[in-house]
Order: sequence, then structure tokens, then C-alpha cells
Amino acid sequence: MPTAIQQLIEAESKAAQLFSEIEKQGLIRVGKTEKELNTEVYGLAFELFGIRKYWHKRIVRSGANTLFPYRENPPDLTFGEEDIIFLDFGPVFDAWEADFGRTFVIGKNPAMLKLKEDVEKVWQKGRDFFLQHKENITGAELYAYTRQIAQEAGWEYGNEHCGHLIGEFPHEKIIGEETINYIHPENVLRMSEADKNGRERHWIYEIHLVDRELGIGGFFEQLLV
Repeated sequence: MPTAIQQLIEAESKAAQLFSEIEKQGLIRVGKTEKELNTEVYGLAFELFGIRKYWHKRIVRSGANTLFPYRENPPDLTFGEEDIIFLDFGPVFDAWEADFGRTFVIGKNPAMLKLKEDVEKVWQKGRDFFLQHKENITGAELYAYTRQIAQEAGWEYGNEHCGHLIGEFPHEKIIGEETINYIHPENVLRMSEADKNGRERHWIYEIHLVDRELGIGGFFEQLLV
């Protein structure tokens, strides 16, 4: 029987396929609204994998809305000739959750293209740091490091945390609001600590970079493995 991490990796692989198909079909284009794309991706996921269940709200953000973290619900925007868009979806595959986020750019705006590139680089750098210190690092320490490398790359970190637990639906009853469930500045628990049942905990690592003067943000999210 596959282990929990194998199931989570398989779920994420399907989410990656979904995002790849979004690009292949050219769904992200000028004149479309965030809501329209959200609906199209929902339909595409059902067509490809037969899924209708998501463990968190489906997010499509563009332009100024990319400055807002997950909890906000900004008004619907239409994609422009030069625009930056990010998607954050949490599809559930055979009871196992994925949480996948990527940034896309319409046009050739240099700042937007740099942000798209940097948000993935920062994720990779943070992941490498986590793996180097995996046994003892706390959520607070990884969050502090993430803010540091975001600033070193020339961006502001845009959220109050940089990740959370992931698992079999519904993990921790949608994990709750306790900081021990997040990669959060107040979480001083080692990320390698087992859960209340003695099982290994698995994490999603997310990067949200913003430039408030330019009015743009970028997002990258996937399993911390």
C-alpha cells in the first residue's frame, strides 16, 4: 500500500498535469476575467480527472489582486495586455489533497517576468534550506529565512505565513487556525515533530512575493519534499 507521502506526491503530480494543460489550451489570455478562468479550470479538472472536490477555495488573481493573500476576496478583474496572474488550487484526488500554485505572465513586462522567475527561485532556495535543517528547523525559523531571501531577491514577502500542513482529506479538519499547523512566525515547534497520532506530518511550502509600488505579486506553491 502506498505511503502517505507517496499518495501526496501522486496527487501533486495530477495537479501539475492540470496546470500544464491550462497552458497547453491557452486558457490564460487577454480579456478573460478571473472568475471565467476559475470556472474553466474547474471544468477542465473534472474532464481530466473527474474531480469536483477542493479542500480550499479556488484562487485566480491578476493585476492588483496579486497583492492580496489567500484570506482576502478582492473584486473580479479582467486580464490585460500586460498582466501577471497566479492560480492556487487545492484539488482532492482519491481523498488525498494537493495544493499547487503557479504564476503566469501575459505580455513581456520585464518586472512581471522577473517576478515569475524569482518566485520559483525563492521557493527552491527555501526548500534547500529546509532540507539542510530538516530534523530541527521550526516553522518560525523557516518563515524568517523565507522573508530574508525574498528581500535579498528584491521583493517583499506578502503573507503572514509561508505554508501549512497537508494530508488526507480533511486533514486536521482543514487544519484549523493554530500556528502549529502553519509555517508561521509564532510556530516554535519543530516541523519534523509527529502529529498527535505519532504519524509524520507533511508540509506545503508557499511563496508570495509582492512589489506594492508596482502593484504586482507572484505565487509558487507545492509539497515541501
